[in-house]
Amino acid sequence: MAQETSTNSAVPASNPENAPAIIPTRFLRQLGIIGSDRIDAVLLAALATEAPLLLIGAHGTAKSLLLNRVAAALDLKFRHYNASLLNYDDLVGYPLPDADGTLKFVETPASIWPAEAVFLDEISRCRPDMQNRLFPIIHEKCIQGMPIKNLRFRWAAMNPPPSDSSSGDETEYLGSEALDAALADRFPFVVEMPNWGNFSPDDRITLVQNRAFVLTPAVKQSVQALVNMTRQRLAQVKGAYGEMMSEYVHLISKVLPEVKIQLSGRRAVMLNEAIFAVHAARWTLEGKFNIDESAWIALKNTISDRARGITIDEGKLQLAHRKIFESLRLERADPRRLLCQETDPINRIFLALEIDSLPGYELSAYTADALASCGLGARHLLAAAIADHAAIARVNPAIAEQLAILVGELEIGCEIDSNYDAWGPKYKAYTQIVQTIGSRVADAPSTIGLNNLLLKLWKESQCADEKVVVDIADSYMSMHERLQNRRAA
Repeated sequence: MAQETSTNSAVPASNPENAPAIIPTRFLRQLGIIGSDRIDAVLLAALATEAPLLLIGAHGTAKSLLLNRVAAALDLKFRHYNASLLNYDDLVGYPLPDADGTLKFVETPASIWPAEAVFLDEISRCRPDMQNRLFPIIHEKCIQGMPIKNLRFRWAAMNPPPSDSSSGDETEYLGSEALDAALADRFPFVVEMPNWGNFSPDDRITLVQNRAFVLTPAVKQSVQALVNMTRQRLAQVKGAYGEMMSEYVHLISKVLPEVKIQLSGRRAVMLNEAIFAVHAARWTLEGKFNIDESAWIALKNTISDRARGITIDEGKLQLAHRKIFESLRLERADPRRLLCQETDPINRIFLALEIDSLPGYELSAYTADALASCGLGARHLLAAAIADHAAIARVNPAIAEQLAILVGELEIGCEIDSNYDAWGPKYKAYTQIVQTIGSRVADAPSTIGLNNLLLKLWKESQCADEKVVVDIADSYMSMHERLQNRRAA
């Protein structure tokens, strides 16, 4: 079995697990669900913890089929409701007063009271008043303040809601609305279903062959064993990784706003528990793995914003996740630990410049990242500040050349000809440059640098209108003030 090693005392020297996976097959394939192997561990984690689960996917991605087969495999008393058509009486039965005036409900075969698992299909098409009534079922396992005594599993499914970045190419579902933020936040697991476009050629052929599925006693026994084994392993996983994951969740919460995700205290607790559950599930299913991969799988499958149509930049999210794990594997006294945990690229490059042991390729990457985070003007001043540091001798030639070009545009003046249309956009831009420079102290170094830069960019038609001139000047002066404050500190 693969082992993890680290110099950080918060990271166990090896995984706590030493047992092989129960069976060598995939979890959902046992239930006849093809092409969804990548969500095996997440689904098993949700079942082992009995945490509310929301599936998001296009029509035909087997959301309902999956949950119906899971309920059958676990021998659960199951209620499957179409939330778009649901009425309150469908859940509770019909209210009738008894002899002493107490209101009681006459149950129907569809009433929720005896349910061990409830599946709220098409939840994004549900009326707002019914969403409010479903909220306590998902959150508290009760309805109108009355506990649903046998309820353990709460599942829901929906089509993708309208996206905030829709290009018009995606399939849009009329009636599938963004889920209320508070309701979405009650689902610890929010999982996107794989679709036909993600399937391997073998999986496509297998699915098209449409072999009949039979839920045999052996399959039921295997599924139940997987759930139970994952549940039993949770305590060991928490004991081994508790301290490390607490720090990870704290650090990832600091960088999530960069990808437009806000993590509440409740959501942070959910993420922490989800990481343990996914790791235990991967131990059960795969037998060997590492905790950073489990944390990544948990992180990307616990983002409730997906149910609200908010697009997540998964590339940036994964980069932030990797940097945090890099820092967790370093000694606490190692200055690179602070470097990995710094979320601001400009602060990060100044930290990087002070670390003598930092390899040149890493310093180059941090330099490029810092420059890319700035607009014209600010980028030039930042380049000059970086180039003044002795550590810059360690960056690679491409980055050194980029710095030289940016600094040259600040420090080297240029001659201006009068080859432009009077009163045209370029003339107006030039007039704006004159006004901008004229409003500042003429011989101040910052004014000279801004003058050189604006005229150079104007000559090259990179600031060919008044607004661009103002934006570059504002960006330049903002960075100038930031660097002045840094020097003063």
